[in-house]
Parts: sequence; C-alpha cells; structure tokens
Amino acid sequence: MLRQTWWKILCVILLAYTVIGGFLGHVPAKPIVNETIRNLYFHVAMWFAMMIFLSVSVVYAVRYLRKPNHIDDIYSLEYAKVGIVFGTLGIITGSEWAGFTWGAFWSNDPKQLGAMIAMLIYYAYLVFRNGIPDVDKRARLGAVYNIFAYAMLFPTIWILPRMVESLHPGGMGGNPAFNDLDPRMALVWLVGAIPGWSLLGTWIATLRIRLALLAEDRPPAGRPKDRH
Repeated sequence: MLRQTWWKILCVILLAYTVIGGFLGHVPAKPIVNETIRNLYFHVAMWFAMMIFLSVSVVYAVRYLRKPNHIDDIYSLEYAKVGIVFGTLGIITGSEWAGFTWGAFWSNDPKQLGAMIAMLIYYAYLVFRNGIPDVDKRARLGAVYNIFAYAMLFPTIWILPRMVESLHPGGMGGNPAFNDLDPRMALVWLVGAIPGWSLLGTWIATLRIRLALLAEDRPPAGRPKDRH
C-alpha cells in the first residue's frame, strides 16, 4: 500500500509546505511587485505543471498515431484536460497578479494575449473531439489536433511575447519579479511548488484515467456484460 501511495503523501506534504511558505515565509521588498511576489509559488508553478501535462498528452497522441491503441487516446485526452485546467489557473492567477502590479487585471499585454490564444486552441481541441461521433476517427483526428495545439504553445507563449515590449518578466521589458530571486523563495518554489502542483495534477489525471477505463469496461444500461 505504501509503495502505491508514497507519492500522494509527498504531494500533500509539498503543497502544505508551499502554502505555508507562500503565505507566511519571508519575501524581499521589491519595487512594483511587493507582497504580490508570493504569487510566484502559484502562478508560475501552474505554467510549469501545464507544460508537463500537455507534453505528456502529446507523447500519448504520437503513440496513438504510430500504433492505434484506445488506452493511449484516453491517456492523451485526460492529461490534456489536466493541462488545460492548470493553464486556465495560470491565466487567472496571472490576471490577479497583473491587477495589483500593472494596475489592470487585463491589459492586452503580449504575454496575456499569447497565453489566452494558446488556451483557446486547447479549448477548441475539446470541442472538436466532442463533435466527432465515431470513436476511432475522434481519436485519430484528436491526436493530430493535439500535436498542432502543442506546437502552437511555443510561438504563442514562449517566442512571440519575448520579441516585443512587455510588462511581463518574459518579455523584452519586464519587471523585477525574478531579478535576484531570494534563495529562500527559490527553495519553496523549486522544492515545493513545482513538484507539488505537478504531483497534484498527476493524481487528478490518474483518477480520471481510471474512471475512463472503468467506463470503457462498463456494459450499456440495461445490457448485462458479456462473460467469457
């Protein structure tokens, strides 16, 4: 039992460490960001988790296209859903941060626009899949779309916003949020926040995958399951 649950226990410990350290730990007095720098443990970690899960999702999509297996399609879909949730939370926490540091929750900053475009592409992925009734066709076209959506992450989030002036630290201008990051903050962020949120997302994904596999094995209503 412990061999199966140790990482879940670790997830709870790391997130508790993140929350306690995030709200009660020491933070430097930096201009502009001030106490809002605590959002680093949440906003930035959400984006890291999003990239992890969307990367796992596209790996399973490629595996499905190379050798169609419905289980790979389930894994790809569920990891994409978890990645989309973390990406959405990243936009929400980033918008909140912007409201206190930039003076507006949404200012059409290139980083904000790029992140929103990336998420809209993934929202369309879910809508696209749901609009295809045939299971095999849905899985095949969904895998192709997943690869396209993943490829669009890089220009919309990581490349184009860095090529223009931006209030975001990831742009050409930026603010001092990450300049000379305090070592105590780096410890909470790297040791607690990033692995903690990533483990939580993995936990959610594995539960959803188990439910999906159980649903696949469940007979239709009113029809007993065949026994061999």
